[in-house]
Amino acid sequence: MSQVANVVISGTLTGTVYGLMALGLSAIFGVIRLVNFAHGELMTLAMYVAVAAFQGLALDPFVTMPVAAALFAGLGYVIQRAFLNRFVHRPEHAQMLVMIALSIIISNLLLLGFGPDAKNVQTSYQLDSFELGPILLDKVRVYAACAAVLATAVVAAFFRFTRTGTAIRACADNPVGARVAGLPVAHLYAVTFGIGAACVAVAGSAMVSLIEVTPTLGPSYTLLAFVIVIVGGLGSMVGALLGGLLIGVSEALAGVLIAPSAKSMVSFGLLILVLLARPQGLIGGARR
Repeated sequence: MSQVANVVISGTLTGTVYGLMALGLSAIFGVIRLVNFAHGELMTLAMYVAVAAFQGLALDPFVTMPVAAALFAGLGYVIQRAFLNRFVHRPEHAQMLVMIALSIIISNLLLLGFGPDAKNVQTSYQLDSFELGPILLDKVRVYAACAAVLATAVVAAFFRFTRTGTAIRACADNPVGARVAGLPVAHLYAVTFGIGAACVAVAGSAMVSLIEVTPTLGPSYTLLAFVIVIVGGLGSMVGALLGGLLIGVSEALAGVLIAPSAKSMVSFGLLILVLLARPQGLIGGARR
């Protein structure tokens, strides 16, 4: 039982980071109605930024996390405002193609810049744990989960309590009405994409201490983010967090009780069950 408890807690901690990653994707879709097929590539880019800062400046990924979030927020704003806003009202297949093109560009730039070999970060506390009786909590996972919870709380507070967040929610509810009311919709869309990019920056900075990163890692995380937001409910931020926790725990249990290679099988099995029982997702219909 103690082994199962350790696995569940470890999966919950990892699932919190998954939830933050999916939160960015859900926010972008919920407001802009744009499916970001480059989401995993942006997270991979954030992981390489953390690796470069660690190897070049000896900076801990958790120390560089706020800077990475700010940089990616600005990058996301520029991408949406200067480029993607032109595709918001175009057919869905055009949006899909342009986002796939962006993902290919990012992955190939990473391949040119860092090479095909896997990179990782080895901190001094990499193998340390917190002991709570029979429960062992990996320090890296605990720090990653705490960072994810803090970032999620900041995003939630931004959307709920700031004037810009209220305006973004108004755009999500009624884009035409927001334009009629004089809201700068293009600017608000860019802010939203920047927030989504900041979420993956924090998630990537946290995950780089847990796994190795390669330039081809992006598609797997894009797919994982899609699974999470569909399980939770497309466009629902609360659903993204819940879906991340479910996927994190199910993957952890599958890796121990079945086989490490069964993680993806269980995740997609959970996706199929949710779609059969509740096609709109666990928290379907909500956008906040």
